[in-house]
Amino acid sequence: MQPFVIDVPDAVLVDLRSRLGNVRWPDQADGAGWTTGTELGYLRDLVAYWHDDFDWRRVEARLNAYPQFATEIDGVRVHYVHVRGQAADAFPLVLSHGWPSTFAELLPLVPRLDDAYDLVIPSLPGFGFSTPYTRPGPRRIHDLWAELMRRLGYDTFGACGSDIGARVTSRLGWYHPDRVAGIHLSSVDLEWPDPLPDDLAEDEREYVARSAEWQRREGGYAAIQSTRPQTLGYGLADSPVGLAAWIVEKFRAWSDCAGDITARFDQDELLTTVMLYWVTNTINSANRHYYDRRQDPAPLRLPPGTRIEVPTGIAMFPGEAELRVPRHFAERCYRVTRWTDLPRGGHFPALEEPELLAADIRAFFGRTG
Repeated sequence: MQPFVIDVPDAVLVDLRSRLGNVRWPDQADGAGWTTGTELGYLRDLVAYWHDDFDWRRVEARLNAYPQFATEIDGVRVHYVHVRGQAADAFPLVLSHGWPSTFAELLPLVPRLDDAYDLVIPSLPGFGFSTPYTRPGPRRIHDLWAELMRRLGYDTFGACGSDIGARVTSRLGWYHPDRVAGIHLSSVDLEWPDPLPDDLAEDEREYVARSAEWQRREGGYAAIQSTRPQTLGYGLADSPVGLAAWIVEKFRAWSDCAGDITARFDQDELLTTVMLYWVTNTINSANRHYYDRRQDPAPLRLPPGTRIEVPTGIAMFPGEAELRVPRHFAERCYRVTRWTDLPRGGHFPALEEPELLAADIRAFFGRTG
């Protein structure tokens, strides 16, 4: 368990600045706005700020203010933040991010939870400062997290996650129910019954149809990342502007911003995420998670009538309205003991609405400090 400090070489930043100063911009159809992807005028402004004013060293210092470590588990260097709670009986929680996110997205939760909780915030394998799996075979991130928590001395712990992190958290509850006291899911990526039951209610059938329609309209990124991620990777690894366009478009589309990305995120927040992929050159390995999941020879399947039985809290944020899950559908998959419909927030709740998310985590795990 080695201390870890972020220290990007100057040469990486010099090279980045040169690339940002020599962009070959594409055209855009008149009046297209964001309908065909990241809007050209917005991205030009973001890149100008990135080149002229963004201060990575200041961001780096802010990130390094959190205690970070690294350890090797199953051939993967796992990078994580570990903040000890102020209370003598602080309860341990492992918090898992999603895509296109990083560990930094979860840091706003730290000052809102660290009075009563020990917080462990790992980077997913192949994201940021955690190295990827490179060997063939299943990726069992939940087992990495269980071993990480064991090494940190936590026999029992809670788990929270959103997006990919919600799926990792669900699997912690399925595969390690003897150690996981409860799981809390936000930006919910459910483990569905497989096959789907025949007795779905009308709103459940509508949810399944909405999910399929969302995938058809919004899921192009997932289709290429799950089939040809390497081809995509060359462009994203070589062009910081291409990388920013790929990531920023999702922050606009999936957040509770009503189409105005500036209403939810400032430029430094967005560029911190982009930079953590750029300076580590991990966008390809992060995207490859989708391919690895599709190729998994032993995916988790919940036969109808079975569910994840550890206590489960689900926080539904309205920003992803089309993916809002009927509670009774979720209860087919989980033993739901807390359900909260939040008034605002979207796919990135720890960044968009950290107060609301932290309060719901507290209420679920029953600790107020």
